[in-house]
Amino acid sequence: MITIDGTYGEGGGQILRSALTLALVTGKPFRIDNIRGGRAKPGLLRQHLTCVQAAARIGDATVDGAALGSTTLLFQPKAVSGGDYTFSIGSAGSTTLVLQTVLLPLALAGAVSQLVLGGGTHNQSAPPFDFLQHAFLPLLRRMGFVASAKLRRAGFYPAGGGEIEVSIFPPDTLRPLVLEERGSRTGQRADAVVANLPWDIARREVATVGQMLNWSAEDLHARSDAQARGPGNVVLITLEHENVTEVITAFGQLGKTAEQVASEAAQEAKRYLATPAPVGPHLADQLLLPMTLAAGGRFVTTPLTPHATTNIAVIRQFLDIAITVTPAGNGLYAVTVPGAG
Repeated sequence: MITIDGTYGEGGGQILRSALTLALVTGKPFRIDNIRGGRAKPGLLRQHLTCVQAAARIGDATVDGAALGSTTLLFQPKAVSGGDYTFSIGSAGSTTLVLQTVLLPLALAGAVSQLVLGGGTHNQSAPPFDFLQHAFLPLLRRMGFVASAKLRRAGFYPAGGGEIEVSIFPPDTLRPLVLEERGSRTGQRADAVVANLPWDIARREVATVGQMLNWSAEDLHARSDAQARGPGNVVLITLEHENVTEVITAFGQLGKTAEQVASEAAQEAKRYLATPAPVGPHLADQLLLPMTLAAGGRFVTTPLTPHATTNIAVIRQFLDIAITVTPAGNGLYAVTVPGAG
């Protein structure tokens, strides 16, 4: 039985999600104590509980401690079964994080799976749907994992009510991923989306991004989402290069002006473009598990975040592999992942 301390490293929900994914793929049971022990409100929230319930359902797992607020969980999986599944968080919790928990185990289950996930699709501290669609899934396809996603309805905090549909297919061949250079810029765009809020907010946001990044009007897109069930606002900056696409986000909040929201996104875009690293800090964290479970590979990134180093530690508890991080010059680092697939 693998024992995990939920306070380790960044001490958040990612420890649990990665452990669930790895347990489903390896068949190894685990116990985690002090779940989300590094957070102001420890224990399972609705999003994390839905991850557990989704993992238990696809893996026919025996679970003890699956309750809101629980700080200890025992998870004993059996074989993963592909199929049609619907998972609803019941709040604005992140659907993309639930998806990332079960995506790889279902891809390796040997059958086609169709998922419908309900909850938040554009959340702070979680990859938004646009990142999933344009940055993450294309790289999974390069590794051999085949999945497509469709946004049925956007869901913002606090109302939620969003929905995504995902198709997952068994891979033919798993391949290593090598991302050492971005390549030339092939596209760029900024999108500002408002839901149940004045359209002028989005107009001001793209104008600010355009001014800060010196982009032309054809790169700037302001739009209103009439289908979302509650108010929401997000700025998305998409930077397309030959070898990788980065999606940068900033979210509207009470007390924050449109210009402040847009400036946050534009400043992060500037930081990304100021280095030659093809893989940004958030993508680096999220590539570790699929690369490990595929054929490995190597990527160059900026200094790893606590999320990434914590993820590496969790992977090592389930798999006897050594992920190495070495200086690559100019403040960048090369991450080499031996594949277990």
